[in-house]
Amino acid sequence: MNAPHRRTVPPGGAVSAGSGLELEGLSHAYGARVVVHDVSLRLPPGEVHCLVGASGCGKTTVLRLIAGLEDLQGGRIAIDGEVVARPGWGQPPEQRRVGLMFQDLALFPHLKVIDNVAFGLHRLTAPERRARARELLAQVDMAGHAQSYPHMLSGGEQQRVALARAMAPRPRLMLLDEPFSALDATLREQVRDDVVAILRAAGTPVLMVTHEADEAVRVADCIHVMHEGRILQSGSPAALYAHPANPFVAGFFGPLNRFKAWVVQGAVSTPLGPMQAAGLVDGTPVDVLIRPEALRLYKHNGAERVRLGVRRIRDLGTNRVLELQVPDGPAITVRMTASADFDEGDVVAVEVDPASVYIYPGPARPER
Repeated sequence: MNAPHRRTVPPGGAVSAGSGLELEGLSHAYGARVVVHDVSLRLPPGEVHCLVGASGCGKTTVLRLIAGLEDLQGGRIAIDGEVVARPGWGQPPEQRRVGLMFQDLALFPHLKVIDNVAFGLHRLTAPERRARARELLAQVDMAGHAQSYPHMLSGGEQQRVALARAMAPRPRLMLLDEPFSALDATLREQVRDDVVAILRAAGTPVLMVTHEADEAVRVADCIHVMHEGRILQSGSPAALYAHPANPFVAGFFGPLNRFKAWVVQGAVSTPLGPMQAAGLVDGTPVDVLIRPEALRLYKHNGAERVRLGVRRIRDLGTNRVLELQVPDGPAITVRMTASADFDEGDVVAVEVDPASVYIYPGPARPER
C-alpha cells in the first residue's frame, strides 16, 4: 500500500515541552463497562494522526476526553505542555482552545454563514469578529457565500463553513470525528483532502477519528489502531501495513488469505507451499495471513511452485481479483492489475512474496 510523502518526525517520537498533544494512560468507563484502557499517544505540532478501529472501540470517547466533554477518570492530558485534565480536575472545554468537527456539523440554521463562523469569538469586538470570519471564509474558499444560510449550501460547502468556524478561535489542536462520513465518495475525498491541506498549512496538529483504513492511509502521518479500548499499534501507514503487530492490525488494512497450521521444523505447511516460521517452537499452532497482492501467478509450469485452478475472476476497474480453487479448502484470493492476462479455468503456478506473509501464534492447535 503506497502512502503519500510524510513528515520526517518519527511517529510517537519525543515531543518537547510546550508542543502538541500528549495523552498518558487514559482510561474511562461507563458504569462497569471500560471503553478506554491505558491509551497513550503523542501528536507533535503540524502532524495529522488518525485513530482507527471498528465502531464502539473507544475512538470517539478519546476525542471527547481531550475536548473536555467527558470528565477524565484516569490518566493525563496535556496540550502544548499544559496539563488540561487529570482525574478529579479538568479545564472547561472553552478554555482548552481545541477545535471540533463532528459528524453532525451543527451549523446554526438561523444564522448566515459569516455569523456562524464568528459565533464563538466573544472576546473580539464586532468588527474584529467579522474580519476574522471573512479571513477564514476566504481561506476555505467560501467568501462568496458569507451572506448565505446553511440550508442554501451543499454538503461539501457546509463542511468548509464548519471548518472555518472551528479554526476561527485559532485552536492549538483540531479534533475531527468522522466529519466526512455523510458525503458521497467523490465529494468526500475532495473535501477531506482540502480540509487536511488547510490544517497542515496552518500548522495545527490534527487528531482524526475514522473507521476506514484507506482514509487514514491517505491523510495520516501516524495511525493508532484501536480495538476494545486499547491502542494495539501506532506507526506510519507504511510501517503498519508492512509490519502489523497482530492479526487484527493486519486485517484492518485489507482482506487476507487465512490459514491454520502448526510449526514443524521451523516452517508451516499451507496450500501455497511451506512458509518459514523463524523463532517459533515446533508444535506451535499458528495463524498464517497472506495479502492477496502478495501472490504472483504464472501460466508456465515451475517445478518449485504450487499449481491451482482459476475458479472466478472479478474485474474491478484498475484491478482484477482472481479466486483460486484449493482442493478441500476455501478459495485463495489474488489481486492483480487490470492488464493481468488470465481466464477462468486456467491452471496457474503461484509464487508468494515472503515479505507479505504474516505468521502469528494461534489460540488453538488445528486438527491434523
